[in-house]
Amino acid sequence: MTPGNVAVTVVVVLALVFIFENTQSTKIRLLISEVTMPLWMALLGMGVVGALCGIFLGRRRG
Repeated sequence: MTPGNVAVTVVVVLALVFIFENTQSTKIRLLISEVTMPLWMALLGMGVVGALCGIFLGRRRG
């Protein structure tokens, strides 16, 4: 394992702990409509979107 892999693993574990510690429901506005959902779902969804964007942009550079 390289130091980069260890760093990514630590960041992912910390992000997952943060996401699953926030379990209360919250209102989220999506442009016009408003939905009520658990905060962990919104955080996890945005994390997945961010990871996919990072993968996509990383592949375009290389």
